[in-house]
Amino acid sequence: MTQAADPGAAPAPRPLQLLRGMRLGVHLLWGAATVALAYPLASAALRLRLKRRWSHQLLRMLGVALEVDWSEAPAGALVVANHISWLDIYALNAAHPMAFVAKTDVATWPLVGWLAARTDTVFMRRGVRSDARATNLRIAALLEAGQTVAVFPEGTTTDGSTLLDFHAALLQPAIKAGRPIHPVAISYHGPDGRRSSAAAYAGDTSLRACLAAILAGRGLVVRVRAAPPLPTAGAPRRALAVAAHRAVAARLALPTAPPPAPTQPGATLPDVPSWATGRRWA
Repeated sequence: MTQAADPGAAPAPRPLQLLRGMRLGVHLLWGAATVALAYPLASAALRLRLKRRWSHQLLRMLGVALEVDWSEAPAGALVVANHISWLDIYALNAAHPMAFVAKTDVATWPLVGWLAARTDTVFMRRGVRSDARATNLRIAALLEAGQTVAVFPEGTTTDGSTLLDFHAALLQPAIKAGRPIHPVAISYHGPDGRRSSAAAYAGDTSLRACLAAILAGRGLVVRVRAAPPLPTAGAPRRALAVAAHRAVAARLALPTAPPPAPTQPGATLPDVPSWATGRRWA
């Protein structure tokens, strides 16, 4: 997939694109200085406030407006969200600051990886069973301590027009810790309100091409919409994954998969509330 601006949308003037790029570079350096100098002396609550403010500022510098519909945010929940762009992390942090689970590749990104490693990111190597167990234990410990943690259970990014199946194994830390799962939908829109692929970091799109498309964007809006949390007590993780998938799909007005059949005689599936039925939202 080659990254391109949305059809019919004129790119931002070149001087504005350059200004955005320079401001982003300065902002990343400011973030590094804050993490290196202020974080060691700051309380946990202050670190979260700093993370939220810094993320808000980053979106604004890139010309991206944030719309949030998130009325209920229990501490120590496992946020499960669809994944479109590297901007998703900053949109979520600007809404409600949290820790993240990311693939180890992110740790190698210049400066961004350094910042992620020092702001509560849990890195996970895909396909390494022993590493997955250690990662799950660390996530469960964060949840038990009352810290919200976010995962992207699709396991990859899309352009936002589809929603892939959720990997149920990524929900295990919340089940182990007895903490709720909180489905959250992320979408990007142009100035006309239609869904936009301008921020998508998917397919064969490079990080550089994705950044260039965002810098050239006009009137880009990221919407973060949360469904009510799902309790995990007594629920099979596969059923929880499907219920979370249906909740996110409903918020995105995308198709959903049917619920799985019970795996054991006499087993029952958790009730799927009306907000998770896959109906289209106004």
